[in-house]
Amino acid sequence: MSNCKVIALCNQKGGVGKTTTAVNLGIGLANQGKKVLLVDADAQASLTLSLGYQKPDDMSENISSVMQMIIDDKSIPPNYAILHHPEGVDLLPSNIELAGMEVRLINTMSRENVLKTYLNTVKQNYDYVIIDCMPSLGMLTVNALMAADSVIIPSQPHFLSVKGLEMLMWTILKVKKQLSPNLKIDGILLTMVDRRTTFTKEIIDRMHQIYNENIKIFKAEIPLSIKAVETSAEGKSIFLHDKSGKVAQAYEKLTKEVLSDGEQKRSKNRDAFGAR
Repeated sequence: MSNCKVIALCNQKGGVGKTTTAVNLGIGLANQGKKVLLVDADAQASLTLSLGYQKPDDMSENISSVMQMIIDDKSIPPNYAILHHPEGVDLLPSNIELAGMEVRLINTMSRENVLKTYLNTVKQNYDYVIIDCMPSLGMLTVNALMAADSVIIPSQPHFLSVKGLEMLMWTILKVKKQLSPNLKIDGILLTMVDRRTTFTKEIIDRMHQIYNENIKIFKAEIPLSIKAVETSAEGKSIFLHDKSGKVAQAYEKLTKEVLSDGEQKRSKNRDAFGAR
């Protein structure tokens, strides 16, 4: 059994910090000595761009070509399409070609499992795979959920973001019930938090009331900061851009929470294996 944990960062609402979290959680884990693969599952290629690859549409090897090879039942060469980032993570990039994959998947056998089939061929090389999902609940997001062991939901403490969580939870539970019974929600990650406002505090309190009994809300809160936005333009993590800042401290805290959750999973797997 592989000890790799596959985490999907998912929210159908855009602009909630999914990509920023993918970059900084992935590099945070790499800084702790973990082998990490970041997967850009969005045709907008935000993750690819945020890691400094400025011309994703010029890349012939990408997540779309990988998925097409799986659909065509072609063997994928070792390290095909994998980019090695200077901060110690690997990346499966994306580009505009992925926009056409949603349509191609409609007539594909086992269409929900294409990405999972690919990741099963490479995840033995990694401790963590983090998938940055597109802001929709279509077939590509279902592919990400099928490939994942668990989901982290980045969400702003705003009224519309909280309302959008209801639809996302319904989709995740539907995938869990019908397709992937072992899928778990690791928790809700509050992003772009500005606790100076009473309204934000009220929304956060409301989220704890609604979800905290059944779904973890991470103790780490990612504060609202221009520093986090600047990292995307520079192609580097917050740990290089502003190492001592509050955003870097928040992502370091999140990294430790995710590592703790991952260790608990590995411990359960060892116990289950030993009990046989």
